[in-house]
Amino acid sequence: MISKALIQEFQKVVGSDGVFADEADRAAYSYDAAVLEPVVPGLVVRPTTAEMLSRVVRLCNENRLPLTVRGAGTNLSGGTVPRPDGVVVLTNGLNRILEINTEDLYAVVEPGVITAKFAAAVEARGLFYPPDPGSQAVSTLGGNVAENAGGLRGLKYGVTRDYVMGLEFFDAEGNLVKTGARTVKCVTGYNLAALLVGSEGTLGVIHKIILKLIPAPQHRKSMVAVFDRVSGASETVAAIIANRIVPATLEFLDNFTIRAVEAYSKAGLPVEAAALLLIEVDGHPGQVEEEAAKVEAICRERGASSIQVARTAQERDKVWEARRAALSALAKLKPTVVLEDATVPRSRIPDMVAAVEEIARRHHLTIGTFGHAGDGNLHPTILTDRRDEKEWQRVERAIDEIFDRALAMGGTLSGEHGIGLAKASFMERETTRATLDYARRIKRALDPNNILNPGKIIGDA
Repeated sequence: MISKALIQEFQKVVGSDGVFADEADRAAYSYDAAVLEPVVPGLVVRPTTAEMLSRVVRLCNENRLPLTVRGAGTNLSGGTVPRPDGVVVLTNGLNRILEINTEDLYAVVEPGVITAKFAAAVEARGLFYPPDPGSQAVSTLGGNVAENAGGLRGLKYGVTRDYVMGLEFFDAEGNLVKTGARTVKCVTGYNLAALLVGSEGTLGVIHKIILKLIPAPQHRKSMVAVFDRVSGASETVAAIIANRIVPATLEFLDNFTIRAVEAYSKAGLPVEAAALLLIEVDGHPGQVEEEAAKVEAICRERGASSIQVARTAQERDKVWEARRAALSALAKLKPTVVLEDATVPRSRIPDMVAAVEEIARRHHLTIGTFGHAGDGNLHPTILTDRRDEKEWQRVERAIDEIFDRALAMGGTLSGEHGIGLAKASFMERETTRATLDYARRIKRALDPNNILNPGKIIGDA
């Protein structure tokens, strides 16, 4: 328990309305989107200025209180599951877009800005911020940076780290650290921004982000390719990339996911299809038409039974709304949904899809597979009920095998969801003990009291 006297100290910093000590309030921040046991924190605080945030960090460090920063809590790896004796620091009070510079193509934001709102504000200025995680309607930019979030457009445009030009953050003692700049080039000192991106709040507390913007594409063309064989769809993904075509988006849905999405969204998807590829090319109008024609030809050569091209912006939006509904649609079907993040080299997508199907059959599990096939990032989604102990044991074995298969194919544990608590025990399978020891030495040097989101990624340092 955090003492009443210490709670009063936090109230002095952020005000009494910025401190939540009642158990019911604290319980609301005991979990995130990962399938893990909830942990009720000792206290929840909501700073609204940089000075408040700095003092909160300092107060936690002085009193050895574990500190977990929380944006929207949409991460899928347990990255914002707190400690029972710790403090959850909310960023929703730090939610201002400070600058959108249309001449030098950058923006400056606070960490609590909602991703989709920021993208819309940028678009209104005729510019483009590509990272688009599936949770963009509620996720925050600070959380995106902490998790190095990806999204549907990662194939062509990259992920969050590719747009972070600079950061301002507080170290474990509450001191302000600045890294990067508003300039295209900056080699002033260590690239600390790169160290912070994807560190899941374990190395610093972000308070300001400088993000790169780019010109919006002039033209887009979306299509849905329908396949009677899953292997035909997965092989088409590899063939498109092998032909040196890089679509903005190249998504895969298996039949189970198609049926769930159609029942949920009534988007007009062909429920009899074994698999769908949802594809978008963008750029100069001439280039788009040329690449779209090549993509259509490749799909037909690989066995697509039909190709539906969106003729209007409304039809295009309907396609992508359906794709973004995949997780919500699947989540309605069973009490527990485990969304995994196995990522392999793009040429191994056919092998990985087949592996997931085989694992599901052998363990008698329902797994719907969808994801960003163009960049090798699949989301095998296990539908289960954690209260069924025997089935849950099979789920855990299946997850173990999915990770092992991905690693055996030269893949990685996570393409975009992060490690958090959920995958920390698997880290040594992909890296080495020396790698983890190296990371722990960095953690101990920068956070000697181990207050910054302890236990995540590398376990307790």
